[in-house]
Amino acid sequence: MIAYPIGSFALRWLEVILAERFGQAWQLVPTAEGLRLQLVAAEGAILFDTLCEGFTQAHSDQPFTRWDAEREGWSSVLGGPLPAPGVSDLPSPLIELRGTAQVIHYDILGLTYWMLARVEEIGRTDLDNHGRFPATASHAFKHGYLDRPVVDEWLYLLGQVIQRQWPNLILKKHKARTVISCDVDNPFALDGTILRALKRAMGDLYYRRSPKTCLQTLHAGLHARRNDYRFDPYRNAINFIMNVNEDLGNHVSFFLIPENTDVKLDHCVNLDEPRMRDLMKEIASRGHNIGIHPGYMSYRDSSQMSRSVETLNRVLKEESIPTAISGRQHYLRWDPKITPKLYQDHGIKFDHSVGYADCIGFRSGTSFDYSFFNAYSQQALKLRIQPLIVMEFTLIGEKYNGLSVKKNAGNQIKIIKDKCCKVNGVFSLLWHNHLLIDTPNKALYYRALSNNCDIKECN
Repeated sequence: MIAYPIGSFALRWLEVILAERFGQAWQLVPTAEGLRLQLVAAEGAILFDTLCEGFTQAHSDQPFTRWDAEREGWSSVLGGPLPAPGVSDLPSPLIELRGTAQVIHYDILGLTYWMLARVEEIGRTDLDNHGRFPATASHAFKHGYLDRPVVDEWLYLLGQVIQRQWPNLILKKHKARTVISCDVDNPFALDGTILRALKRAMGDLYYRRSPKTCLQTLHAGLHARRNDYRFDPYRNAINFIMNVNEDLGNHVSFFLIPENTDVKLDHCVNLDEPRMRDLMKEIASRGHNIGIHPGYMSYRDSSQMSRSVETLNRVLKEESIPTAISGRQHYLRWDPKITPKLYQDHGIKFDHSVGYADCIGFRSGTSFDYSFFNAYSQQALKLRIQPLIVMEFTLIGEKYNGLSVKKNAGNQIKIIKDKCCKVNGVFSLLWHNHLLIDTPNKALYYRALSNNCDIKECN
C-alpha cells in the first residue's frame, strides 16, 4: 500500500491552514510524544499524542467511530457526536491537561491532511464511467458523514482547546457567505437554423408536453434566424441568473467551455462567434466573472488545458475583459495528482471542481476555501480550492437522484446550507443555465439563494 506521509512540507502547509482558520502564527513540531502545536512566542502547547497512520493512506477502509463532545464538556458546532474517521474507538477523556500542555488523543491534523489533500483518492481505480472518484466509494459516504463538514467541526473543537490553552488569545472570526456559479455547458438552445428550432419545438410538444413552450421556441427560432438570441431559452436563463443574484447582491462566476476536447461530451460554441462575444461582454459589464470550464479530456492533459486557457484568455483580452483566474472541470473530472498542478501551471488561481456528481455534501470535509497540498508530490500549491457543496444536477437530474423539485430538493439544499452557515463557511452552489428554463426549477433556485444563515459569526 502506498503511503503519503505527513512530512515537513505537509506540516508547513498545515501551519498555513491553521493560520488562515485561527489567525496567529503556529508551529508544528514532531516529538517523541507526538505532534506539538505551538503558538509562536507563547508558552505551553497542544499535543496530539495519537497519530493515525491511516491518514497517510489512499484507501477508504479506515475504521470509524463517533465522539460525544458535549458529554465531556466541549461544544459541538453542529450538535450531536462528531464523526471520527481513522479510529475504531476513542479514550475518555479525549482531551486532558498534562503539565503545561493540553493533550488531544485524536489526530485532528492528520484528518485535516487526509481530507483536504484528498489523499483518499490518489491512484484509485474504483472510478465511475467518467473516470471520477464517486461519492459512494468514499469513507464519508460509507459511514454516513458526507453531509457534515467534518474538518470544520474538528477545527472548531480545536479552537476551543486553543482558547483553553491560551485564554487571552483572540481567534480570527469568519462570516458565512455564499458562492454562486453557473457551468455554461450549453449557452444557446438554438443555432439559427430552422431544423434545430423545429426539433426543439417537437420536443416541447411530445416530451415536455407544453404547447406554450413550443410556440415560444418557434418564436425564438425565427429571431435566431436573424442572429437575434434575446428569446433563446438557455440564453434567457443566463439573464435570469444575473437578475436574481443582482437583486440579492451576489456576484456569479460563469464557467465557459473554450474548446471541444470530446466530440460527444463537449458542446462548445466558438468563442469568436458574435453571439458568444456579446454574451461575454454582457456578463462582464454587469459585474460578474468569467471562468474557464476546460473540456472533458483536459483534466489530465496539459496540451488540452493549454489550448483551452489560451483560447479563452485571447478572446477575453480582445474584449477588454479580465482574464480567467478560476475554473471548474467539465463533468467534475478531477485527479488530485494532476489536475491541481495543471491549473496552477496555467495561471488558474481558484479551482471549483472539488465536489461529487452523485451526492451533495463535503467531499474534502470543509466548506472553507483552502490552498491545495499535492500529497503525491509533497508540494504545497498556490492554487486555492473552493469546494463545491451543491450541484443541482445531483438533486434533480435524471442521471443521479432525480428528486422531485417540489418535494425534497429544496429541503436538502437548506439542510446543507445551514451546516455551512453554522461553521461560518462558504455555501457553494452550482446551477446550469439549461436547467433554469421552467418555473419549478426557477422557484427552487430562488429558494436556494434566499435562505438566510441564522449564525453570522463564530470563532
